[in-house]
Amino acid sequence: MSKNFGSPGQIQPLSVGNVVSAAVQLYRSHLKTYLKLALIAHLWIIVPIYGWAKYAAISGLISRLAFGELIYHPESVQAASSHVNLRLWSFLRVGFQVGISLLLIYFGLAMVGGVLATLLGVALGRTLGTSGVIVATTLAIIITVVIVLLGLTWFYSRWVVAEIPLAVEENINGGESVARSWELTKASVLRIQGIVLVAFIVTLPLVFVLNYIPSLFLLKLEQGSIIYGIVYFISWIGSLVGGVFVMPFWQALKAVLYLDLRTRREGLGLQLREPPSQDFR
Repeated sequence: MSKNFGSPGQIQPLSVGNVVSAAVQLYRSHLKTYLKLALIAHLWIIVPIYGWAKYAAISGLISRLAFGELIYHPESVQAASSHVNLRLWSFLRVGFQVGISLLLIYFGLAMVGGVLATLLGVALGRTLGTSGVIVATTLAIIITVVIVLLGLTWFYSRWVVAEIPLAVEENINGGESVARSWELTKASVLRIQGIVLVAFIVTLPLVFVLNYIPSLFLLKLEQGSIIYGIVYFISWIGSLVGGVFVMPFWQALKAVLYLDLRTRREGLGLQLREPPSQDFR
């Protein structure tokens, strides 16, 4: 890579744009390796439980490889896999713990938003009559969506690197890895939300073309027809390809963000090797 992430013994905190840019450079520099791992991970998804654990572990593996490049301590896929595979079920635990937590938070926020919207609707209905009901319904939808989105993105930002400590640190289990993410992100939620938003915008064109457009055609087709089956298969393949291309970018982004968070909170706690004199391999 052409970008220098730091000098020996010192890594400077990165801006929102620099975090995303560093992830893009890592992704481009190791495209073949990362895409191969992402494809294997997505193929494992069809196998219940064990396959899901493999998917989660390979996601962590990509982040570990990216993190090694960032600290000038690159590993081979085989060497990194030996570390990750020993924690296979811990990666599954992290995925379930964060996923279920976000799901429960979603329902909780939706209920809170619904209650607030109902109270607002009653108040406006008494004040403005029929027109107040229309206004209240519109405001209810807006309030609920805003509460859910803000709440979910806040909690997601706290757990965004939940699997990375498990992938790169020693003597840590799944629960401790999730707690480590919560601690590291404590003072950086707004910045992380900015990073996630920019990263989402970067990947949106690819996701839109491969995931959303094929799905839109399904809405106009009759279920059970041959054409519906063909379009559904194309949509499934598009989603698979989209996932394979997008996953390594997000895992590289998490590795960069994790390093940046540790730099901000722990200063020079990371031991670096001499940086290479040329681009990353």
